[in-house]
Amino acid sequence: MTEGDDSDGDPNAGGDDAPKSAIVTDGGSDAVVLDRDEQTGVATITLNNPSLRNALTADVADGIVDALDELEGTDTRCVVVTGSEGSFSAGGDVNAMMELQSGGWTLDDTVRHIIQNTGRCVQRLAECEFPTVAKIEGVAVGAGANLAIACDVQLMSEEARMGFGFRQVGLAVDSGTSYLLPRIVGDNVAKELVFTGELLDAERALELGLVNHVYDEERFEEEFAAFVEKIASGPTVALRTSKRLLDQGWELSLQSAIANEAGAQSAVFETADHTEGVESFMGKRSPEFRGE
Repeated sequence: MTEGDDSDGDPNAGGDDAPKSAIVTDGGSDAVVLDRDEQTGVATITLNNPSLRNALTADVADGIVDALDELEGTDTRCVVVTGSEGSFSAGGDVNAMMELQSGGWTLDDTVRHIIQNTGRCVQRLAECEFPTVAKIEGVAVGAGANLAIACDVQLMSEEARMGFGFRQVGLAVDSGTSYLLPRIVGDNVAKELVFTGELLDAERALELGLVNHVYDEERFEEEFAAFVEKIASGPTVALRTSKRLLDQGWELSLQSAIANEAGAQSAVFETADHTEGVESFMGKRSPEFRGE
């Protein structure tokens, strides 16, 4: 059983024929697969546990962290997070809790182990140095919804559903819900979503600001690819620096934020992409950023 077993929606995911280098994470397990397109710099992390609708089992959670560690320090320009076979993620692995207890674990140790492991992958994704995009099809519920909103941008199929239905299995929120959700929808709406366990359709998720764009099923792959290409073809250092500044800005005064930006901008001024941006602007042509 997973957190989203009462939800619906199961569209099929599409494919991409661009050249990639494939890395199977987690010591040979196929619970998470990392594909990196050497031409575009786009890395795709695919949750690959379709029998549980890509629930965040220990293998999946560890695989996400391993994939992000694998990308660290590379010239990756954008990271996509998605699920296999038409489902983003059905949330936490409730079965694992029962299995660990039957193996002699105490209730307290079981809960702490599973929740901390799931929360670790959500936090690692939220702190990723690269721009991240969630590709949401099927269901994204519970901890799976947290994984989606931990990304910088969320793109959703019109047939997909999202919810924070921890109440459905008699549990309180976990995996970063109390941090991430109120920052997006506000305190009162966050409490409503948690108290009711409402399973949101794509338009409602868009209305609340939980996702950036919703596309109809027929155009989803095309629109998603175009959006990601726009990020990946941008000035990589500038975008990564902007992401860091925006994340840090939450905790700073306006004066400190401006000083932080001034210090960061001096380094960006030295990049080849800045030179290209200025030259293309002066030459009235489209820039061709190389990520340098």
